[in-house]
Amino acid sequence: MRNIIKYKGYAGLVEFDGEDKMFFGRAMDITDVLTFEGVTVEELENDFHAVIDEYLDFCKEIGKEPEKPFSGRFIVRMPPKLHRSIAVKAKSNHKSINAWVTKVLADAAGESAR
Repeated sequence: MRNIIKYKGYAGLVEFDGEDKMFFGRAMDITDVLTFEGVTVEELENDFHAVIDEYLDFCKEIGKEPEKPFSGRFIVRMPPKLHRSIAVKAKSNHKSINAWVTKVLADAAGESAR
């Protein structure tokens, strides 16, 4: 079983160890290693929150900018023909390429485009 929990913009991938009867997880999408665990869901969530809070406090203490899971930007390389088709589709929907692609991706991911 794998689930995702979120706190302060960070996501943690949670797994369950049936042998040890324990939940454990790791913060996703950052290179710093942040792990957490708990026997109950409440313990797991509390440990995840504590790990994130400690990470943010530690970064502040040492003057390091904490890693952010996502910047909201990514670059996609594609064939020019596809780029042209996307531009035409966006324009026909009275949107910029960025707004149109964001909407399409959000719909595909089942998320809000905000």
